[in-house]
Amino acid sequence: MDGRPVRLGIAGLGRAFSLMLPTFLADQRVHLVAACDPREGARVQFAKDFEAAVYEDIEGLAADPNVDAIYIASPHQFHALHTRVAASRGKHILVEKPMALTIAECDDMVATCDAANVHLIVGHCHSFDTPYLQTRKIIESGEVGSVKMIQALNFTDFLYRPRRPEELNTEEGGGVIFSQAAHQVDVVRLLAGSRVDRVRAILGAWDPSRPTEGAYTALLWFDDGIFASLTYSGYAHFDSDEWCDWIGEMGSTKSADGYGAARRRLRAVHGAEEEARLKAAATYGGRDYVPPKSNDRLANLPAHQHFGPVVVACQHGDLRPTPRGILIYGDDKIERRDLTPPGVPRFEVIDELVDAVLHNKRPIHDGPWARATLEVCLALLQSGREHRDVTLSRQVGLAR
Repeated sequence: MDGRPVRLGIAGLGRAFSLMLPTFLADQRVHLVAACDPREGARVQFAKDFEAAVYEDIEGLAADPNVDAIYIASPHQFHALHTRVAASRGKHILVEKPMALTIAECDDMVATCDAANVHLIVGHCHSFDTPYLQTRKIIESGEVGSVKMIQALNFTDFLYRPRRPEELNTEEGGGVIFSQAAHQVDVVRLLAGSRVDRVRAILGAWDPSRPTEGAYTALLWFDDGIFASLTYSGYAHFDSDEWCDWIGEMGSTKSADGYGAARRRLRAVHGAEEEARLKAAATYGGRDYVPPKSNDRLANLPAHQHFGPVVVACQHGDLRPTPRGILIYGDDKIERRDLTPPGVPRFEVIDELVDAVLHNKRPIHDGPWARATLEVCLALLQSGREHRDVTLSRQVGLAR
């Protein structure tokens, strides 16, 4: 299969696909050949844009013989079912985070893919991002000694972006734990490289009109003595991109003049149905959808994607990955190792996809890895609700 692109099918043409589309358009190693979505408008748009086959459901997409792999970008609650159907047809799978909503679903996904002899990659999580991968390489080189402590925080407007009703219901996969902690936990686990032993968390749910968790602070203890502190708030007040040189999560520059925009926009919406329609209108195939322009893919990428400020305290120095480079705080000096701006956003995801599908290389972000991240996220919820430490049992570290 070497020498040709991965022929990719898309299951779900919503928000996640819209965010990955610039990558698929810019990276010649993938070719979009088919898609499924229940929305007719999205199917029509995809068929027009890519001259590709479209289906109403995952069964039709998985049966398409022209598809090598399927990107499962459907809502969280469908990930396990869609993975099972895709794997049963011999398709490799790239599934959005979180992998699923329960450990039992994760177990089923791993077992199904193993039985079908197909690769399972879970992403995009921000632990794919180059600043964190390069920081991990510095750690593995030994030049700053072993990791001792990690601090990670992120303050965003997540909870006040247009949402479907289930996205504000924790039991259906809503709130910041499933959608945002999955990123932060994955990043911290990558940097630590070892297994999480136990978790203690405090949860914040402070707006009755958005009845789910919008914030958390957590402590993670690892089996080799590393400990980490994680904080996240999606309540649309302080924006921690201020501490990242006003480079946004997606790697583009942003202006402080946009402060409060998410809350202002939401105030003009009346009711859950109107809010859901507003979100749908802005996604692929929707009334207000704005497709990426060819020159935007490069012009708006001054830096790499990221997930807020992170500091890794090591035995002989501290490391701070940033969207533009890695800062190394040693005993006597501060060194900056610049990163070349990316020509393609999220190219790191395609790196793993191509290696798995075309070269049969085991991905870093495989099923057991993502299952361990979900176990931590579920432990955050349990710890916060029960006010106690939660011990973990399904953890894995980085493959050595």
